[in-house]
Amino acid sequence: MIKENLALAYRILAHMQLDDATYTHLSARSAERDSYYIYPFGLLFEEVTADNLLKVSLNGDILEGAEYQYNRTGYTIHGSVYAHRPDINAVFHLHTPATVAVSTLEKGLQPLSQWALHFYNRIAYSAYDSLALNMNQGENIVQDLGYKNVMLMRHHGMLTCGKTIHEALFYTHHLELACKTQMMILAANQPFLELSPELCGKTVQDLLSFEKDLGKRDWEAWVRKLS
Repeated sequence: MIKENLALAYRILAHMQLDDATYTHLSARSAERDSYYIYPFGLLFEEVTADNLLKVSLNGDILEGAEYQYNRTGYTIHGSVYAHRPDINAVFHLHTPATVAVSTLEKGLQPLSQWALHFYNRIAYSAYDSLALNMNQGENIVQDLGYKNVMLMRHHGMLTCGKTIHEALFYTHHLELACKTQMMILAANQPFLELSPELCGKTVQDLLSFEKDLGKRDWEAWVRKLS
């Protein structure tokens, strides 16, 4: 079901309008764990099916689907994360206007909404370094990510990771809403209320322990929406 669920994730994000033509990518680690699935370069998210996914080694060699084109930046990012983080089984990389905007702010994402509190002291940042086309850049991204699951790539977009595909989708959905809300607050150009560090720390624990299998309930709802 890994390929089927990954294809569903592509179509869910297309439905959310979080794709960027053919320029962003989602992946999931294979059952063998030494490879992962990713879509062919040139497809829209809405066109992805389990049958047209590529299977790629952690070194970037295409194991299945060699008739398709591949996106070098995708393999640089995804292969590096899987090689260094055995706890991660899904990696989503997106560029949306809201996440790019917040990534350029010196303080990045601020605890201004309940959506943002999912990431309180749990978000990483990576400096902009053009297109990620070589493994040295992949190594830098992994070092910046550390042991966190969510990262804003400065001037670029977001990287969200999970133990499961639905956990990565959960982080993606909440990060997008957090960034949209923050930019709306800043656009109002008015003083805003701040939350105490103590309350932020308590809330992030509550939010991330609210359900046993993080993101599963929302995943099932999105799948029903597409059916």
